[in-house]
Amino acid sequence: MSKFNYDVIIIGLGPTGGVLANLIAMQNLSVGILERESNAYNLPRAVHFDDEVMRIFETIGITDKFLKKTIINKGTRFIDQKNNILLDWPRPKIITENGWYPSYRFHQPDLEKTLRARLANYKKVSIFQNSEVYNILNKKNHAKVFFKNTLTNEDNFFKCKYVVGCDGGKSFVRELINSGMEDLGFQQKWAVIDVILNAKKLDLPDRTIQYCSSIRPATYCRNVGRRRRWEIALKNNNDENEFLKNKNLWKFLSRWLKKEDAIIERKTIYTFQSAIAKTWCKGRIFIAGDAAHLSPPFMGQGMCAGIRDASNLSWKIAFCCKKFHCVKLLNSYQSERYQNVKEYISTTMNMGKLLNEIGDINVSDTVKNKKDGSKIMSTIKPKLGPGLGSVKDKNRGKIFPNLNLKNNLIDSYFDLDLLLITKEICKINLIQKLSGEEFIFLKEVLNKLGSEAIIVRPDRYILSSTSNKNGIEDFVIKTLSGLYN
Repeated sequence: MSKFNYDVIIIGLGPTGGVLANLIAMQNLSVGILERESNAYNLPRAVHFDDEVMRIFETIGITDKFLKKTIINKGTRFIDQKNNILLDWPRPKIITENGWYPSYRFHQPDLEKTLRARLANYKKVSIFQNSEVYNILNKKNHAKVFFKNTLTNEDNFFKCKYVVGCDGGKSFVRELINSGMEDLGFQQKWAVIDVILNAKKLDLPDRTIQYCSSIRPATYCRNVGRRRRWEIALKNNNDENEFLKNKNLWKFLSRWLKKEDAIIERKTIYTFQSAIAKTWCKGRIFIAGDAAHLSPPFMGQGMCAGIRDASNLSWKIAFCCKKFHCVKLLNSYQSERYQNVKEYISTTMNMGKLLNEIGDINVSDTVKNKKDGSKIMSTIKPKLGPGLGSVKDKNRGKIFPNLNLKNNLIDSYFDLDLLLITKEICKINLIQKLSGEEFIFLKEVLNKLGSEAIIVRPDRYILSSTSNKNGIEDFVIKTLSGLYN
């Protein structure tokens, strides 16, 4: 039996695991990835991500290649059975505070291949396919991960500092740490049909359409290239195998397509549900992505939430690997992410109720009346839950904007560090790397935040701010002391 040593073991190499591995590898740490499948899954699954996630992709260095394989999403409309617009959720083609467009469509296999290709650049990263984890020992100063090669039937184990389970909705790691799931109240079976058009069909909607109905709610998604998706709610008495027969699917699709217009690439039944794990970490073991939370797809935030988990957790684990095991820092992962993801799931559930025509059009507090009497929604931007920093700080937990400084986004200056931004130059002001109009621009941002100085975390959320211009260095010392002690 061989023994391998890694700083971090990641179980599962989907989008969450792939992003987490890249973020940790950037810190010059060793990463072992255990993936039970032999190859990346080559059919569509997740199809949407947002500007905050693209900002994370920018950090790990994949935007140049991956951007070419995406399209900008124009938004979502909820319509009734007479095609009246009940609620409009536009995603304007405008650069947001995160430095990117609000919403993108993509093909998940393209993302997974891009993430894996990026990991190939790191000598301290190893990927082990066909590896089924069957036990983890949680020790005081390390963890041991036991797994079986499903091809050779050989047993093996790794010793590491931390383990992260990114192993999906049926997570073995979640079960191992005895974390139950908090049921948030939405559960419904839906059929998902992915098709590839034989020719470009211009009369199909160029955005997401939610067809609200108490009889048969459905969703249409405009995806990349010639790919399109329909999701259809099942009734309790529907036979799943019968429903998925091609003749029945084409009967449903006849409203939009003829059989000769497309080929069915994938068809499956999902149980859309809303739930959050009660425990996200135990000792040196963590869970992230679908292992930690499940959301219906109506808002397109399932994968996004997992990638936010990876961004939050990666820099905290990296600190503990390089310096010292800090329980306070690691425990902040769940408390910060839980509230943030719950707000996304709650809004998604409200959308699901509207889609089933049993809910209020006011799916969130961002819904407003237009002049014509119709309803329009803007994107929610939840803060982090309680964790690092003071909850009394009005800026703490907000995203700091990815400012465009002379055609360079500020993230390109500071990828992995805490960032201090002040109005006045002081000996610890990292922003001395910038000057001129850039410095003035940052000053304007601080004015908007009502602060003399702020500290930004590596995941680009604001850690702390102060309005006291005479005590900047004391502010920094106090903040850092509270961060790690």
